Amino acid sequence: MTSPSTPSPAAPSPSLTEVETHGVDRIPDAERTATPFDLFRLAFGGANTFSTCVLGAFPVLFGLSFWQGLAATLLGVVVGALILCPMAVFGPVNGTNNAVSSSAHLGVHGRVVGSFLSLLTAVAFFSLSVWSSGDALVGGAHRLFGLSRGDLSYAVAYALFAGLVLAVCVYGFRFMLFVNKIAVVSATVLFLLGAVAFAGDFDPSYAGVFTDSADAATRSLFWPSFIGAALIVLSNPVSFGAFLGDWSRYIPAATPRRRVVGAAFLSQLATLLPFLFGLSTASIIAAEAPEYVDPAAPDFVGGLLAISPSWFFLPVCLLALIGGMSTGTTSLYGTGLDFSSVFPRLSRVQATLLVGAVSIGFIFAGRFALDLVRSISTFATMIITCTTPWMVVMMLGFLTRRGWYDPEALQVFNRRQRGGRYWFAHGWNWRGMTAWWVSAVVGVLFTDIPGQFVGPLGDLANGVDISLPLSLAVAAVLHLALLWLFPEPRAVYGPEGPWLVRSADVAVPPITGPGAGAGEEAVSDPSANVRA
Repeated sequence: MTSPSTPSPAAPSPSLTEVETHGVDRIPDAERTATPFDLFRLAFGGANTFSTCVLGAFPVLFGLSFWQGLAATLLGVVVGALILCPMAVFGPVNGTNNAVSSSAHLGVHGRVVGSFLSLLTAVAFFSLSVWSSGDALVGGAHRLFGLSRGDLSYAVAYALFAGLVLAVCVYGFRFMLFVNKIAVVSATVLFLLGAVAFAGDFDPSYAGVFTDSADAATRSLFWPSFIGAALIVLSNPVSFGAFLGDWSRYIPAATPRRRVVGAAFLSQLATLLPFLFGLSTASIIAAEAPEYVDPAAPDFVGGLLAISPSWFFLPVCLLALIGGMSTGTTSLYGTGLDFSSVFPRLSRVQATLLVGAVSIGFIFAGRFALDLVRSISTFATMIITCTTPWMVVMMLGFLTRRGWYDPEALQVFNRRQRGGRYWFAHGWNWRGMTAWWVSAVVGVLFTDIPGQFVGPLGDLANGVDISLPLSLAVAAVLHLALLWLFPEPRAVYGPEGPWLVRSADVAVPPITGPGAGAGEEAVSDPSANVRA
């Protein structure tokens, strides 16, 4: 293992067309050439897209005024960014993705929870990206060239997006970073051009349905609608929680953590651009073409094209193409990467192709056979309800461990070994697992999304969705309580010992299995500092 005092010389950067060979193994120090700004571009580029505009339209779909919708959007983005940004530190510290890092807190086998959550998140947001971008491309081409808006046109558009995204993901991190460099600048320019296109029609005084003249039954739905809209907005930044490590693992371990966390936070604040574009145009659609914001059958893309000046049709098509690729790659890349370790017979490329094929099948079935397009916001919110407690367990684990990890022990699952610091009880750390699933179940039970999903206990707060704050609180309190009442082995805490919790002097099983020599050495010296 390389000593922090003698860093390895930086290796020359591979070419863009060189297929990435690394899976979730620890990235060697010499190959960590990314910067916090690269992380910013990837996280912002993955959200600076048309699908984020669709999420930004939900406050208006829920009946809020422009200013009420703006408040809900700001609340969702800021809170979501604060929840998300600490998840960026695991990549530089451990040189691997966040699902693998979760082995330290959920156990060698418990890390599959992160893999499963990342798969669901990737499918949901990849689908949302392809559907929204494909609809915009077909709609723009219809207005520009008279292209038929039949199922065949949509199928070709979806296949085009999905194929391009899959190709980028197969090439890997460097090519994805290159695509996002272009996407960030071009999509931003197109959104600013859109501000010019709709400036004459925009009226910030759009009142929504919760006016003084509304009846009592309507007014009583204001807070449920406001909180529900904020949660849908919040789902966008939180959706990156499982993926930040995929990109930040290429950042050198010596990089100040505040810079890494700051890059992740600022990347989400920057997404206010597409969110506000969606909110502003949705308020125009509600005023000029209200049939497109009918809660029973909303069609933001159709409404946008209906109110767009003819010269903006081509920028809409370009925005759809660029944004669809950007969001799709950031969603799909990490899941293919992670599943190459869950299924060791598959290489990263093979796992990416498999996950991509499954996702594309879901996209076509959901659009043409099952009509799941309008359910995607509910699906995304439910995923976030389950993912956020997992993130809380990770972050509290990071704090109680003082940021100390054993990279060799983290790789036990991937190498098909047994034992090590993070073996706990047969590969499961029941403390972290219990805190996660109990808080996730509580969150689902208290979910209340107006007109979409209401959990069995969702009405206990008078229609206000308290699922997220409740699940956050339950996860934090329960995890710390379990760590205090049932201390983890002293060996997992490193030389400085635990913070806030106790530890137990119990034996840690040695790592056994293929290539177990390094693992045994690491376990035999609990005080060895391997943070770098």
